[in-house]
Amino acid sequence: MGEVSIIGLDLAKNVFQAHGAGSDGSVVFRRKLPRAQLLKFMAAQPPCVVAMEACASAHHWGRAIGDLGHEVRLIPPAYVKPFVKRQKNGMADAEAIAEAASRPTMRFVAVKSEAQQAAAMAYRTRDLLVRQRTQTINALRGHLAEQGIVVPTGPAHVGHLAVIAINDDRKVPDLARLLLDQIAGLAAKIAGLDSELRKRVTNDDTAMRLTTIPGVGAVTAAAITTFAPPMETFSKGRDFAAWVGLTPRQHSSGGKDRLGRTSKMGQRDIRRLLIVGAVAVVRWAARKGAPEGSWLARMLARKPKMLVAVALANRMARTAWALLHKGEDYRDPVMAAA
Repeated sequence: MGEVSIIGLDLAKNVFQAHGAGSDGSVVFRRKLPRAQLLKFMAAQPPCVVAMEACASAHHWGRAIGDLGHEVRLIPPAYVKPFVKRQKNGMADAEAIAEAASRPTMRFVAVKSEAQQAAAMAYRTRDLLVRQRTQTINALRGHLAEQGIVVPTGPAHVGHLAVIAINDDRKVPDLARLLLDQIAGLAAKIAGLDSELRKRVTNDDTAMRLTTIPGVGAVTAAAITTFAPPMETFSKGRDFAAWVGLTPRQHSSGGKDRLGRTSKMGQRDIRRLLIVGAVAVVRWAARKGAPEGSWLARMLARKPKMLVAVALANRMARTAWALLHKGEDYRDPVMAAA
């Protein structure tokens, strides 16, 4: 048996598959390991590269295996798929992971710390509660519409719904009050998480620097500092915008550039928040007017508002990269002339 150079590890709930490969790509071992034996097995291996897909629990195992002296590499699952040979199973996946990790041009995901994962949990919990509140509001509006009671959409009109449900002369089902109580409870929890996120941003100089960008609030700044890898990973702002998924798809060939719609292939949380912030800036500029001769004014004069918002979100992503990569303060407004 030769010396192992890289171990591809296919993670699962209870049984893991390990594929050991030599420096020349030859198979050194194939092992099926129960969860309880994984760290014991890895501790017995000489220091080498251990590659895994960046999926659920990968960061936990990455930290634990890294503490044993191995070099951990996490690979996006989409980059592993082309290396899977024919059938999909644990053994084939582990071999594909080892093969993908050995490629010199492969891109990897940084292993997150426990603090980063805790911050991500706070953000995702807020996101879940916001979706639940929206679902409950829509359910209440739908039930009241059956009673002939119609109000505008949005959380801002929940108070109007409550007044109608309690004081309207028409017979409103008592269960409407149950939904109103649930909406109020969710709103209180969301407000608490918002306060926690704002507190974290206030105590973080990097996040506070991001909030100076027009359209970037505390939640967006917290998402960028939580989910984005170190900005040194990207050589320029466009690379970060592409990682977020705000650059156009390419169908280029033969020296001819053909650009399509936004790729949407990237970190969806940051992308969504940047677009939401950009939409707010565009709406404000459409009402109040953008500075004459500015990039935003020129775009609004000849492009649809939503297209301008996505383009502005791209610029915001590049600006965020510049602030974090260079350690500088935000100076030029987004709406200034390009």
